[in-house]
Amino acid sequence: MKPLHLGALIASLSCPMLAHADLALAKEKGCLSCHAVDKKVIGPSYQEVAAKRSAADTDMLVQKVLKGGGGAYGTTRMPANKERGVSEDDARKLVAWVLTQKK
Repeated sequence: MKPLHLGALIASLSCPMLAHADLALAKEKGCLSCHAVDKKVIGPSYQEVAAKRSAADTDMLVQKVLKGGGGAYGTTRMPANKERGVSEDDARKLVAWVLTQKK
């Protein structure tokens, strides 16, 4: 049996709370008007994004959230969210959460 490291234990215990908090942030910032966790709405599902991207894409995804972008999942462009009150810190939290939605 492998020993469980304290960091892994803490992360496993806190993940449900963090996931819920970031879903709440996505709701608060209006992200769910165009996205859903498990199905395409106007934009791709968060599961689809997580399947295509990794933590190595974090900075690029943060910039897409802040400045807008499109083309990776179709022709609809995501609007710039910085003008809608999404800070870089919020964008990083949202991107980190989205990347955990890999199915």
